Amino acid sequence: MKGFMRRTWCVVFVCLLSASALLASAQSATAAYKAEYKLSVVPGATSGWGLTATRFAELVNERTNGRINIKVYPSSQLLAGKQTSEFLMLRNGSIDFALASPINWSPQIKELNLTALPFFMAVQPDRYKAIDAVTAGKSGAMLIAAVEQKGVKLLGWGENGYREMTTSKGPITKPEDMQGLKIRVVGSPIFIDTFRALGANPVNMNWAEATTGFQQGVVDGQENPTNGINIPLKIWDYHKFLCDWHYVIDPLMLGVNPGVWSQFTPEDKQILLACAKEMELYSKALSRLGMDDGASKAYLEKIGKLPDVTDPYACLEQHGMTVSRLTAEQIAQFHKATQAVRDEWTSKIGPNLVKAAEQDMATAK
Repeated sequence: MKGFMRRTWCVVFVCLLSASALLASAQSATAAYKAEYKLSVVPGATSGWGLTATRFAELVNERTNGRINIKVYPSSQLLAGKQTSEFLMLRNGSIDFALASPINWSPQIKELNLTALPFFMAVQPDRYKAIDAVTAGKSGAMLIAAVEQKGVKLLGWGENGYREMTTSKGPITKPEDMQGLKIRVVGSPIFIDTFRALGANPVNMNWAEATTGFQQGVVDGQENPTNGINIPLKIWDYHKFLCDWHYVIDPLMLGVNPGVWSQFTPEDKQILLACAKEMELYSKALSRLGMDDGASKAYLEKIGKLPDVTDPYACLEQHGMTVSRLTAEQIAQFHKATQAVRDEWTSKIGPNLVKAAEQDMATAK
C-alpha cells in the first residue's frame, strides 16, 4: 500500500511539474509579445478597407483577452506617402501587419497583377462567385505561395470591391466614350496600359492631388470600388456619372511579418487565423452590400454591423449621379477592346497562373 501511494504521488508530482513547465512556457511566450502591433492600411479609417482592418484588430484583442493588441494606421500613415513601399516595410519588420491591395504589392510580386487583368472577371456569369473561386482555388493558393516566397506570411483574404468608373463628362456605356478622357489611375503599369487601350489618357497621381485635379479640370475621372471608396469619399462632390462596369477587382490580403508570426503561441496563431476568416466575411459583405442577392445585408444585420448606406445605387442617384449599369453585352465590348492588354500581361503574370484562374472560375458557373 505504501509503495502504491509513493508511486501515485510521484505521478502527481510529475504531472504538476509538466503543467508548471507548460504554463511557464506560455507565460514566457506571451511576455515576449509587443505592447502594440502596427497594422498598415492605405485608405482612410471610414473606408470599407479601413473598417475591415479595425474589425480584425477588435476581434483579435477580444479573443486573446488583450494579449495581442493591434493598432490600425490608416491613410498610409506608416508609408511616408509611398503606397508601393508597404510590402518591403512589412517584410523587413517596420510594419507588423498590413491589409493590402495586390495593386500596391504588385511591383514586387508580378503574379498579383492577376486580379487587375481588365474585364477578366467582369464577363463571368457571376462576378462574385468568380473571385471567390479564385481566392479559394488553385490560383489563390499560387498567389499566396508567390507572396510567401518573397517573405511575407498571408493570413487570409478580404475585399475592397470591383472598381467602377466615375467621370465629370457624360455617361460611359461603350469603349468609344473613353476617347480622350483624362483619368486618374494608380501608378501600376497594367492600369496605364488598360486605359490607353480604351483611348483614354491615364494620369498617375495621389488622392490629395486628384481631388484638386477634379476641381481644376486637370483630370476628368477616376476608378474605385463603390461601397469601399466612392461613397465614403463622397465622389458626387466631383463627378456626376458612374459607369458600373466591374473592370477589375481589389481583393485584399492580410499579411504579417514572419518574425512577428513566429513569436505567437500555437493557440494564438489559431485565434488570429479564425479572426482573419471572420474578417473576410465582414469585408466581402461590406463590399457587396446592395449588389448581391441580399446575403451581405443579412450577414451584416446578424452581426450588428449594418452601415447607414444599404442601397449604393440609390445613394449615388440621390446625390445627383447618373449610374450606367452595363449589360453583359456592353461589358463584352470593353472586354474585346482590352484583349491585347490581357494577352501581354498574361505572359508577364504567368500563363499557368492565368489558366488556373480560368479553371477555378469555370467551376463557379
